[in-house]
Amino acid sequence: MARRPRPQLVTLTDAAAERVQEIMSEKGAGFLRVGVKNGGCAGMEYVMDYVDAPADLDEVVEDKGVKIVVDAKAVLFLLGSVVDYETTMLHEKFVFRNPNETDACGCGESVTIAPAAAE
Repeated sequence: MARRPRPQLVTLTDAAAERVQEIMSEKGAGFLRVGVKNGGCAGMEYVMDYVDAPADLDEVVEDKGVKIVVDAKAVLFLLGSVVDYETTMLHEKFVFRNPNETDACGCGESVTIAPAAAE
């Protein structure tokens, strides 16, 4: 029986990939690390960091030339997410577009995420 293809764990828009590559070059880092942590009024916050190597249990994916590591505890929360980089007159920031997000706080700093369900 053929297995259905796994969805890409995390992808980047062109703008996000370009900005991540700039930052990684400045920092001399090899990987973008993404995850979630408990916090904020809605329950969870997205976290990003730049690292030299993945941790033992991290998932590693590559998109648009960027090596991305996902914290093992965050995989089900981030499955199918797209990271974008927005530039407006008031701010420049990374934004997660997550199909597992069910709610967000009014200030936009935290979210409620339901783990991805197995199909």
